Amino acid sequence: MPEPLAIRAAARADIPVLLDLIRGLAEYEKLTHLVAADEALLERELFAPGSHVEAVLGYAGGAAVGFAVYFHNFSTFLGRKGLYLEDLFVRPDRRGRGYGRALLLHVARIAHERGCGRFEWMALDWNEPAIRFYKALGAAEMPEWRLFRVTGDALARLAAVPPA
Repeated sequence: MPEPLAIRAAARADIPVLLDLIRGLAEYEKLTHLVAADEALLERELFAPGSHVEAVLGYAGGAAVGFAVYFHNFSTFLGRKGLYLEDLFVRPDRRGRGYGRALLLHVARIAHERGCGRFEWMALDWNEPAIRFYKALGAAEMPEWRLFRVTGDALARLAAVPPA
């Protein structure tokens, strides 16, 4: 019988734990080279006045076993805000106990309670276990949409392009 999961909003004191979980996610996704987050950045982005990002942590047996980070976006077609799940992660040794499901459902309830028109997220194309998990919960894959991203130096160059 798995230990019950307690989910709560992250607090400033949780930043080291959250950062450890973020590094665990990066390791699982083979993206550790992209982690630039540190405790100071997380504190500023999560807890500064006007912050638009939130996090919850899942604890079982007194240990942090997972997290979810999310923020609001907006659908111009629906004319309503949405909730975007940036990351959902459960430590590999704690998977298969319903913790990921509990975290996802927790954030879905937040979206519903806040009157969001949609709740969405992405999964890496190779992560078949996650894709099956999301589909089993009723999520629809959006294959006609492609993600575009500009970061770092490319973002700086784009921002410097003069208007036409």
